[in-house]
Amino acid sequence: AHEPRSGNPDNMTTVSTDAAVALAGFVDPDADSGEALVMLFGFIRPRRGEPGEAAHSRYVAVLELLESDAQRAAEVRHHVLTLLGSRHLVGFFSSSGILPDTGFFTELGRIVSERLLPDIQDHEELRPVLRQVFHQANDWQWLSALPADLSLRFWRMIARDTTADRATVQAIIEQIQEALLIIAYRLGGIDAAAEFGRLGPGFGAMSARFRGLAGATQRYVDAMRAHHVDAGLPLPDSGEVQVLVDQCTEVIDRARRLSMRQGTSLRLTYLLLRSEQSLKRIESLGWMLDAAASRPAGVVPSDEVTRHWSLFVRQALAAESRRRSVSSHLASGMSMLALRVTDNAAKTGEHYIAETRPEYFAMWRAAMGAGLIIAVMAMIKLLASGLSMPPAGVAVTYSLIYGLGFVVIYMLHLTVATKQPAMTAQTIATYLGELRSTGQRRVADLDRVVDLFAAVIRTQTAAILGHVVVALPVAIGLVALLAWLRGEPPVSVAKADYLLHDLDIRGSALPHAALAGVFLFMSGVINGYFDNQASYSRLAQRVGQLRWPDLLGGSAMAMRLGAYLEAHLGGLLGNFLFGCMLGTAGTFGIIFGLPIDIRHIAFAAANLGYAVAAHDFALPWRVVAWSALGVALIGVVNLTVSFVLALWMALRARGVVVEQPGTILRHLGRRFLASPVSFFTARGLRAAPEISPASPRTS
Repeated sequence: AHEPRSGNPDNMTTVSTDAAVALAGFVDPDADSGEALVMLFGFIRPRRGEPGEAAHSRYVAVLELLESDAQRAAEVRHHVLTLLGSRHLVGFFSSSGILPDTGFFTELGRIVSERLLPDIQDHEELRPVLRQVFHQANDWQWLSALPADLSLRFWRMIARDTTADRATVQAIIEQIQEALLIIAYRLGGIDAAAEFGRLGPGFGAMSARFRGLAGATQRYVDAMRAHHVDAGLPLPDSGEVQVLVDQCTEVIDRARRLSMRQGTSLRLTYLLLRSEQSLKRIESLGWMLDAAASRPAGVVPSDEVTRHWSLFVRQALAAESRRRSVSSHLASGMSMLALRVTDNAAKTGEHYIAETRPEYFAMWRAAMGAGLIIAVMAMIKLLASGLSMPPAGVAVTYSLIYGLGFVVIYMLHLTVATKQPAMTAQTIATYLGELRSTGQRRVADLDRVVDLFAAVIRTQTAAILGHVVVALPVAIGLVALLAWLRGEPPVSVAKADYLLHDLDIRGSALPHAALAGVFLFMSGVINGYFDNQASYSRLAQRVGQLRWPDLLGGSAMAMRLGAYLEAHLGGLLGNFLFGCMLGTAGTFGIIFGLPIDIRHIAFAAANLGYAVAAHDFALPWRVVAWSALGVALIGVVNLTVSFVLALWMALRARGVVVEQPGTILRHLGRRFLASPVSFFTARGLRAAPEISPASPRTS
């Protein structure tokens, strides 16, 4: 694993020669150690367009050269220890790899401002030197990709002979002790954060554990310092500190579970993650100090010390480099925000998965009811399109038609099929994260996920068909009814031709359907966000304190209104804002001269009915067939785009990496070949839900 990837002897010779040149900066013992490291890692760093393996090969070449040449190894050891001994390391130990206490947006502002106008660096600190060595914003990517064994080999070479640098080693130990105290006391004030106070009085009582951790850390460091002065005193260990770290980690886990149930904020999510990182750092530094203290002075550090040090430095270097990356910071923030909203969406998604016959036919009824309302919405939109309005008026009118219509569908407990994937994807991501990688349990887990996929496909098919079988005939009936009432067709032949053109897949129908899929995904995010916000802000209690609902219907009405809004705010706003997105897309395209519009399967089915009726059912069968195909493909694109985006966001939020996705696809394919009907009909579904841990619904 440590050999260069290329088998070309000439290439390996060239790499070895270049490695020797890169190490030339360490020859002079009085040279600038930071500049020597800049030269070395400038050689190791992948060039533009090179794969990450290039850094691996060059790092291996450097290590092999140092391991075979004691003189060069001594030169590098001297400069590394000189650098560590001449810089303040407390900030490196206490902050590198730990989120700052400034918050997400303040940290983003710092990164951007430093990129535009670099801050003045304190050159007595180690971290500015590291920023000079790893000066490119994407250095963390190849640093993280390097195998941990390479870092361990490097530090083993450094630790091979440190007898001449006892003072430097002791100074490093003292700064680790100081950093340990800083982190512990930083955590000791965790209950002072207003965000944690929202979790309830129970959490406030448990926060005493963090103060206890600070006290235990102080006692441990004091005992270690006393032992250094008087070797006759007992050698302390971090056992008490490690126990309290475990207890505090338990508190953080409980706080995270409470936040999922009661709602959370970006700030709270940020604080929980920062506290978790700090606890892991205390644990790591404590182990390192224990291992170092067990070795007599002047003795080469044990391999255990080297392993702890190597792991810590590797992670801290990548994290320190990452702090300069705007894209990395935004990605981590998006992950936190995604986790904040997707757990609410996952709970909602379970209601969109039919696993029993009653649930399956209930989905049909809910989709058919929504198809009826959507057909009416499509007619209202067609009538409104004949009005003379400025672009802003068109956008507002269409947004109200779509938005209020979707809200009515939601309040009547009906279902818009294309809104399901954004919710069900969150549920699937939850189960994918639970897959086991070893043992017989893996087959059972895969079967459970395949069951879930089959249920989602079956439910989606029912919902789509429920829309189409109602929206199409209702549209035809509305044309006949309005023609009888008005004495003229509500849809002209020219308008019907325009509707048919919108369904033509040879035009822009499918890109517009993809845009609608993006809006569907965004509406799911909005839904989860406001569900979380309503719960986190305790909306029911706040509305119950208002005076005007109390004056209109008494305090009971105010409480009922508050409870309804807290339970349904995400659904109401998600549906209304989804309608606003659909209603403004076309106007936005007109204003900016962009080919932007939307296509939604339910409206497409209704528009096909209007076009067929406007032509007195005399359209050529080829035109009808092409249009019907357009309706079907619009639905497929709607569902696929929204589902893929929602699944990507949910997996990223949970940090789930799906190992061997081909295995899941093969299981899904075998299930489809064995029982294709089960993916589209209620055949084989049980009559009532099973109350079993193996059931996806109850897991």
